[in-house]
Amino acid sequence: MEGELANIKKWNILYPVYINSKKTMAQGRRIGLTKACENPTCAEIGDCCTYLKIPFAIEIDKAYPRDFMQRGRVRVLLKKEDGTLFNPAIATRKQLMLRIAEMVPRHPGRTKKQETASSSSTAGPSTKSGKGGKKRR
Repeated sequence: MEGELANIKKWNILYPVYINSKKTMAQGRRIGLTKACENPTCAEIGDCCTYLKIPFAIEIDKAYPRDFMQRGRVRVLLKKEDGTLFNPAIATRKQLMLRIAEMVPRHPGRTKKQETASSSSTAGPSTKSGKGGKKRR
């Protein structure tokens, strides 16, 4: 385990900002806006890596330098020591970011959140009109 932890420093880094559709390119997004997903978390990225059979390590105490309030990053290993890929469909970091951004909106935890939010938001329409105020004489 210690040999593996020392080797983690050479793994590729993925910050959630890289695939966040709420961020601009200047703020750190690395993929196109149409392909990005909304507010991904490190846990969701890790679950996607597990599904894709790519080894990963979540570092919760780390932060993206341009957005240091958002904590966490994910380290991924795309190639084995002999140079072969863990997942032949994903050869580069960019391909991995695109696949993860495609998968995060379908994440089980995310779909449950959306269902509860949609059911609570339909509590009842407001009957009060938006225009009003004090009448002048």
